[in-house]
Amino acid sequence: MSQEVPTSVLDEMRAYYRERAGEYDEWFYRQGRYDRGVQSNAVWFAEADEVFNALDRFDMRGELLELAPGTGIWTERLLKTASSITAVDASNEMLAINRARVNSERVVYEQGDLFSWQPPRMFDGVFFGFWLSHVPHERLDAFLDMLATALRPGGNIFFVDGRREPTSTAANHQLPGEGEQLMIRKLNDGRAFEIVKNYYDPVALAAHFAQHGLNVTVQETATFFLYGYGKKE
Repeated sequence: MSQEVPTSVLDEMRAYYRERAGEYDEWFYRQGRYDRGVQSNAVWFAEADEVFNALDRFDMRGELLELAPGTGIWTERLLKTASSITAVDASNEMLAINRARVNSERVVYEQGDLFSWQPPRMFDGVFFGFWLSHVPHERLDAFLDMLATALRPGGNIFFVDGRREPTSTAANHQLPGEGEQLMIRKLNDGRAFEIVKNYYDPVALAAHFAQHGLNVTVQETATFFLYGYGKKE
């Protein structure tokens, strides 16, 4: 069992994502330090499309809650079917980029620390992309309780995150060891930050969701991504 993550690391992780906001899309679009060559990049984008298509098929409608929406890559996708989105992120810098990119009156932005934030009401669906892996193991139950509180009965849930794959991150990053929760991430200017990064077994993760009344199917793409979808019972 790994040691509990101190609050100082959570503070450092928030600072990292505030500072990284302007660089974030380089990771998803495989630019700069994240460019792993034509073949690896092609696999990445094909598997990202696989997740995009799964989300499209899942057809999330109504009033949605998006947690840690970042720069808006997934917000844009959700707006195809959502009537409204409440987007909650700890980084005002991320929210500003998202707002400029999405430019929709159907999205309401709120700054909030997801380790303490509580939903003011229930939603028809909840989405979170590449957030679950940043939740310390000892805080996972509290996070899933919050999800259950945020969803109306029968409400939808969809999430995506990463598999343990060295080429999924920057060339100058090293993944945490097995059983470890922390890794060092660097910005383009070389500044280093300690953050939480966890990886999950699909079967065990689905069982954990079920303990909180969330009936979720968890799948993996061949190399890079893990994603889940389901409903609140």
